[in-house]
Amino acid sequence: MRKLLIPFLLVLLFIANACSGNTTEKNNSTAKETKKETITYQSENGPIEVPAHPKRVVVLSSFAGHVMALEVNLVGVDSWSKMNPRFQDKLKNVEAVTDEEIEKIIELKPDLIIGLSNMKNVDKLSKIAPTVTYTYGKVDYLTQFLEIGKLLNKEKEAKAWVDDFKQRAQKAGEEIKAKIGENATVSVIESFDKQLYVFGNNWGRGTEILYQEMGLKMPKKVEEMALKPGYYALSPEALPEFAGDYLIVSKNPDADNSFQQTETYKNIPAVKNGHVFEANAKEFYFNDPLTLDYQLDFFIKHFLGK
Repeated sequence: MRKLLIPFLLVLLFIANACSGNTTEKNNSTAKETKKETITYQSENGPIEVPAHPKRVVVLSSFAGHVMALEVNLVGVDSWSKMNPRFQDKLKNVEAVTDEEIEKIIELKPDLIIGLSNMKNVDKLSKIAPTVTYTYGKVDYLTQFLEIGKLLNKEKEAKAWVDDFKQRAQKAGEEIKAKIGENATVSVIESFDKQLYVFGNNWGRGTEILYQEMGLKMPKKVEEMALKPGYYALSPEALPEFAGDYLIVSKNPDADNSFQQTETYKNIPAVKNGHVFEANAKEFYFNDPLTLDYQLDFFIKHFLGK
């Protein structure tokens, strides 16, 4: 009986060791999978561990369109993005939040928070979820999208869009210059909070497309006053000095647009020649991929009639 028992015990020992080995392999595999769930993103403030595939992102700035373009789920966005008519369907079930609504953000259970470097409560937000901030204008508008692509682990998709967009925008620019002339000038203006503004080449409203990609010219006065700071506030009386041969009016329907009823405005050559193209400012503010595609189509339609 004892002779039979010894081989039986050896078999049990062998099975136990095998099971132990399988368990170890499974544990190692699980550890590897867990490790793969995060990536290290090189942010402005140094390396930070972020989800490899974020599922619940809160954006506290103008980057909501960047995240949506890469088809990553949003649970909270800034009020400016929320009120964009072109974003309403996509953001219907997304909460509007600010950098001061800490409790509300906690309730959203984000796994990643994105904002601007000048926002408040970064320390508190970082305790809720990995928080990455960007300085507006530190990199150009397309590089900004590439950076968010890296952050969301979708750099390949972001680069493909950038390459395609540049090609489309530059092609349209050549066609527009062929039609209106190489030396024709374009101005972008907007009325906001009872103040009139003209914009440089990097402040949204389609300026990046017109001036950077298409290579259209801005009037000397705009170049002098708005190019470096990005925008310049002016009085309606001074508008003729800043108006180009073509005028893009980013028009907020809620703002005071009475300047358009003045004789000063009506006598601007671009107005008299029918070279004024009006856009809804709420759709035109940003320079994310979704907005840039819309702006490009807008310019193609109005300049070329396509």
